[in-house]
Order: sequence, then C-alpha cells, then structure tokens
Amino acid sequence: MGRVTVRRPVRMLTPDGERRRPDALAAEEPLEIRVGGRALAVTMRTPGHDVELAHGFLLSEGVVADRTDVATARYCDSVDDTGRNTYNVLDIALGEGVPAPETGVERNFYTTSSCGVCGKAALDAVRLKTRFDPAGSEFAVTPEALAGLPDALRARQRVFATTGGLHAAALFAADGTLVVVREDIGRHNAVDKVLGWALLENRVPLREHGLLVSGRASFELVQKAAMAGIPLLAAVSAPSSLAVELAEEHGMTLVGFLRGESMNLYSGDQRVLI
Repeated sequence: MGRVTVRRPVRMLTPDGERRRPDALAAEEPLEIRVGGRALAVTMRTPGHDVELAHGFLLSEGVVADRTDVATARYCDSVDDTGRNTYNVLDIALGEGVPAPETGVERNFYTTSSCGVCGKAALDAVRLKTRFDPAGSEFAVTPEALAGLPDALRARQRVFATTGGLHAAALFAADGTLVVVREDIGRHNAVDKVLGWALLENRVPLREHGLLVSGRASFELVQKAAMAGIPLLAAVSAPSSLAVELAEEHGMTLVGFLRGESMNLYSGDQRVLI
C-alpha cells in the first residue's frame, strides 16, 4: 500500500529567523478503477481505504446499490521501474447480473482530487437518479448535536493533524455520534470512502444518518449523499447554488457554515429541531 504521508525537507522562514526541518506532506497518488478489466475512472487520492473508495464511487455513480453487487476487488497491473507493486490500479468484478457501467462522450470519468465531476460533458449528464430517495426520511437532529460535530471530526482527523492537507467526511447518528470518519486529499474521495464503508457494512440506504464534510458543500457531494439515501448534509463551509438546488430537489436538508453554535439552514430545515 502507498504511503499516506511523505516527509520532505523544508526551509521555514519566520519573523524570528529561518531553519530547516522535515515536513510531513499528505501523499497524493493516482488510483485507476477498473470494472471487469476495463478502465473506468482515474482519481488522485491519498492511498488507503481504496476498496471503500471504489465501492463508494460505484454507489454514487449508480452502478451498484448493495455489497453483493461487487464480487471481488483486487489490485493489479501497477508496478514501478523496480518491479514494486504501487497499488494504484484496482479492478472490480461485478456480481452476477449487475450491468457494467457505460462510458461514452456524455460521461468522462476522469476526476481530480478537488472536483469529481470535472470533465463530465453537461449538467444533465451529472444529474443521477437515486434508488434511495431521501425525501421521506424522518431523520432529525438538534442544533446542539450539529454544533458538536466539527470538533468531534477534527479530533479524529489523524493525518490532517500531521499534515494540515486533508479533507474529511463522516457519517453521524441523530445524537451527533460519529459513526465513521475517512480522510483524503480530495473532498469527493473522502465521501466515497465513507459511502464505500457503509456499503460494505450493509448500511445502505443511509436514511438514518447524516453526512458531515470538512469543507464546502458542492453539487457533487449533495449528489453522492442523495445516491446513498442520506437525508442531511452538513458542511463547515459554504454550499454552492447548485448544491442547494439539488438538495431541494431531493428533499434533503443542507446545512452550511457549521461553526460552533452558528449554522445556516439552506433547505429542509424541518429536520433541525429548534
């Protein structure tokens, strides 16, 4: 498995002078996801929890809906110039009867660490229909439970504490308990890892959970939440206009600028019990 962090020398300048020291950087490496030996997606990610990432990606793209939809996941065909396995290619074999995803001009599955929908041809091409409609979920939380989430998340961001360079995502229960936390250099990868964990644990659809993200709430993150049946997305930063629009379409609750006891409710405010 690739390294999660890499140490590099740095020349540090401060008002008190300068010094040289080693610095820990978040690792960023490509992961090629194949389905049945056919390349489907390449994403820049922090190594670790790759199988979860692949499961979550396939769930959020509407390819799978249950852990039994994936038969096997194995690393393959990725060696460096010394013959060492880089663990940067993961091949997924779908279960019997599960249709293989189609790739064409309408969907370009190349992603970057910052934007999972980059390269997709048009807005209509990224609007996916969820199998797990979150609109009818009775999931609800108090402002107090929401207020404690960012600090709880930060306390479990082990690699962020070392590097300062990773995003995080978490699933949480109605009482504010964090169920699972994952980190990655890419926002969408962190969410995919969380969703993949839930799929492997037979917890999808996630109608009794909320999703917390450490950065902004983009269109794609709302879409990923909707594809897993998650009724509430909370972000410590701002949402985009399309994120709010999509949350409203799916009957989801979208919380932004979640900082201490302050927060903005952009849609579905009935789930926040004031």
